[in-house]
Amino acid sequence: MSNKRLSELQNVIKHAANYQEYKQACEEHDELSGAQEWKAQDASSDYDYRLIRKRVQRIKQAKARGDAAGLMYILHEGLHGNLGKIAAPALNRHAKIGTKRLIEEFIQQVCEALEFIYDADEDEIDFYEKLSFFDETAHAFGRTCLMLSGGAGLGFFHGGVVKSLVENELLPEVVSGASAGSIIAALVGTRTDAELISSLQPELIYEKFREWRLWQGFGQESLLSSTNLENALIELFDLTTFEEAYRHTGRHMTVTVSAADLHQFSRLLNAKTSPNAIITQAVRASCAIPFIFEPVQLKAKNQAGQIVPYIPNRRFADGSIMADLPFERLARLYGVNHSIVSQTNPIAVPFLARDKRDTTGVLGLALRHSANIIKLNSIFAFDLLENVISHSPTKLGIHKLRSIIDQQYVGDINILPEANFTNLKYIAANPSLKSITQLIHNGERATWPQLDLIKRNTKISKTLRIYLKLLKQREAKILTNPVKLKVVNQ
Repeated sequence: MSNKRLSELQNVIKHAANYQEYKQACEEHDELSGAQEWKAQDASSDYDYRLIRKRVQRIKQAKARGDAAGLMYILHEGLHGNLGKIAAPALNRHAKIGTKRLIEEFIQQVCEALEFIYDADEDEIDFYEKLSFFDETAHAFGRTCLMLSGGAGLGFFHGGVVKSLVENELLPEVVSGASAGSIIAALVGTRTDAELISSLQPELIYEKFREWRLWQGFGQESLLSSTNLENALIELFDLTTFEEAYRHTGRHMTVTVSAADLHQFSRLLNAKTSPNAIITQAVRASCAIPFIFEPVQLKAKNQAGQIVPYIPNRRFADGSIMADLPFERLARLYGVNHSIVSQTNPIAVPFLARDKRDTTGVLGLALRHSANIIKLNSIFAFDLLENVISHSPTKLGIHKLRSIIDQQYVGDINILPEANFTNLKYIAANPSLKSITQLIHNGERATWPQLDLIKRNTKISKTLRIYLKLLKQREAKILTNPVKLKVVNQ
């Protein structure tokens, strides 16, 4: 009977209409399969359960004593996202949902400790000592980013990913987009949660992008006309700059673009690096697949509010060619150390796993080493060709191919469409209302198995930044009223 029920639950999980139905089926499956017993047992070779158990005990003891300073010391001592390998991918393979109870308790205890410190009597923990603790700890702990890859018409899949994250209050504040992903990233960066859910309706997206592919013909600068695509982007983003978008939503949104010549690197356009750049032109450039759409001159607003060229005499193209997932640069700009990737790039998807897997065994190590050798040899070959060829267009093409091979296409958590031939038809075709609806639904479904993991991996960072934000708001009030320096918690 249990085997029959497990099969029924597998079917429910596979065809669930919404996340609640999916989650309930996963929880029941874990009850019947024995996964709940696995969760209840602390011991496992996949993580350092003794270290985590000891940390939980120390946090509980410090809270029981009312020792806020002691809690600060404990958290300063070694708090990071993968302490004792609690984020090891191997831990996600034993259950349909959830993980070791000890790990969940540790995360909860840390968050309760942060609340305890925030609420501590300021005769014991001075306000500025609290502010310094949360500022330093949040910076050291890092934060999560969401990166949306290229993928042409398949990029509407990202809409479902974002929709699912927003509905479950798990959308990171840092988001980047390349090529097709830049459209959805720009929607995220220019709209509040409520506005975003409205903008991700299939009917609205279809109305804007139903004829993005408009054949122009050979002998032109590009095979497709960008008129319809640009008009759709203007309707969505108008003349909004990155700085204006950030002031509206508080989200750190980045659009990546690649140089259309040999003498420029890819660029990350956002409120920090290019606050006055206009989002519409940035997205249009990021979507400019070579030979398909012509490269783009970026625009910006000057101090008088006039539209002027941005980086004059340079044009930019498809962001995914050189910076599909710009994790390292986002890390420098925003303190990112954990990534969620929605990956629809047809070059990468067939070869990717949905998480970073620990390589084990002789065969696994040999395969990883062989793949690295092939990649390095390919890069070396392209470097040689680029040096011996003098024809500029050919040289540029080789340089772009090298960039494609040299990129990293995975993150810590990867959300991928199913690898099948059906998806290929979405890449270059004009969408239908049915295809957009299906792609968004596919994006939602692909996100559901990752939601519990995302919640665990981001809970501490999110809690740190909530209290840091509250403290900075209090600091602003103190600075506007310098006479009353001692304040009480709100």
